[in-house]
Amino acid sequence: MAWVTAATDWHDWHLPYDDDTSPLSRRLRLVQQHINDWLDRRSDPLLWVVSVCAGQGRDLIGALAPRPDADRVRAELIEYDPRNVAAARAGIAAAKLTGFTVTHADAGDFAAYRMVVPADLVVLAGVLGNISEQDVRATIDAMPRLCAPDATVVWTRTRRDPDLTPAVRGWFAAAGFAEEAFDAPSDVLFSVGVHRFHGQPRQAPSNGRIFTFAG
Repeated sequence: MAWVTAATDWHDWHLPYDDDTSPLSRRLRLVQQHINDWLDRRSDPLLWVVSVCAGQGRDLIGALAPRPDADRVRAELIEYDPRNVAAARAGIAAAKLTGFTVTHADAGDFAAYRMVVPADLVVLAGVLGNISEQDVRATIDAMPRLCAPDATVVWTRTRRDPDLTPAVRGWFAAAGFAEEAFDAPSDVLFSVGVHRFHGQPRQAPSNGRIFTFAG
């Protein structure tokens, strides 16, 4: 995560993944499904992926590890918590995903992305629900600076009141993205969105604040 607070242990936050029936595990499976769908659509011999506030990288690692074409992907996982960084690196090594690397950095600053953009896929799982509304808008507005032409963004956000997801979907549209999917299960509060970039990519600055992770 981009900012570790005293209130949340972002390493232990991953524990519900061990329960296949937990909402977090269900959300993870949806994110992995959309990552696989994205890769199935793309025939490119080489694709670039960046995961923002990647945590332990379970979404990308879990989606790509079983795939025979995983070597097409070069992925950069950006994470601040050192224990999660170590866990992600261990997961990558165990899965033998040689095209994956983990950067210990603040994903809320453009400086963390200097070597990994423009990306063909941006994973924003667990980000938009842990930053201010102003920063949610700023993060979406920053996506054209991180995305290559025809890139895809997979994002998650709670629908807990006040539900910001209608605004999020509108902000993506205003930033040049077309909605590909929006999963909002009726019995839980999480949502998973997928947007494809049809706008004009913009140059990313070498540094500067995108968002502050508040947890």
